[in-house]
Amino acid sequence: MRHRRNTTKLKRSASHRKSLLANLACSLIEHGRIRTTFGKAKALRPVAEKLVTQAKRNDLHSRRLAIAFLRQKEAVSKLFAEVAPAASDRQGGYCRITKLGQRMTDAAPMAIIEWVDLPALDAEETIEEPAAEETKPAKKAAKKMEEVKAEEVKTEDVVTEDEKKKESAATE
Repeated sequence: MRHRRNTTKLKRSASHRKSLLANLACSLIEHGRIRTTFGKAKALRPVAEKLVTQAKRNDLHSRRLAIAFLRQKEAVSKLFAEVAPAASDRQGGYCRITKLGQRMTDAAPMAIIEWVDLPALDAEETIEEPAAEETKPAKKAAKKMEEVKAEEVKTEDVVTEDEKKKESAATE
């Protein structure tokens, strides 16, 4: 039985898992929102929330602990400068996980993990899944547009030849 075992192993060794979670945390701090598998998002949430709690203390010791875990000074500076002040009123629950459905290639459950208190991302940065049904009509429409353009070119050539004949007859 799995009673009171809190570590999600993610089928990795301890060092690989620590590196993976540190890299995911750096990406979350840098971008504000990342798309990953649901299991990795669930494993990342307590790590990211503990980092924010450390960053809210805003002292030298907490900064050194964050640098020791993340190993990227730019991410640590952004964590202390932007993420922690945005979450200063909140007692916990700094991350939100939203399920997306299954990945097309291997049917892995996907999710978005994002900060709750950071301002909303631009509309360009939102993640939208392309629908497979829309690609086929788009190809047909593009093919029809090419045919229409080809016909227009042919009609322009015919018109220009007729105009040339009229111009040559008018000049003579």
